[in-house]
Amino acid sequence: MKNKYYEILLKEANKCLKTEDVPVSAIIVKDGKIISKGINNRNKKYKTINHAEIIAINKANKKLKNCFLYDCDLYVTLKPCEMCKKVINNARIKNVFYLLNKPNSKKEYDKTKYVNDNNKYSGDYQEILSNFFNKMR
Repeated sequence: MKNKYYEILLKEANKCLKTEDVPVSAIIVKDGKIISKGINNRNKKYKTINHAEIIAINKANKKLKNCFLYDCDLYVTLKPCEMCKKVINNARIKNVFYLLNKPNSKKEYDKTKYVNDNNKYSGDYQEILSNFFNKMR
């Protein structure tokens, strides 16, 4: 069964070449059935987050009408980047199977600075956040 998934992944990855996007594809499987597919189209759509994994996850969320993808497996051509790993974990995907690791020469971008700009609005936001979670529990 896995061979079928990998054949589909390779076919989908080739679609990226038309738009000069990195050829990455992903599929999500639940109960032995493919419920969604995604291909990398960052360049085509001019969207930073349009990685194959995230597109496949969004489609599966919509199909299952749930933000969690319990008991789903993700098959992807290339090992997910750090952004995708976080989304995959948040989606609660059970297993991730991939064909290749990223090349050693590929570096993660890590020059962005994160600054906690704690100011007079921080307390107001803390109250909004606390009220939200108190209502949920």
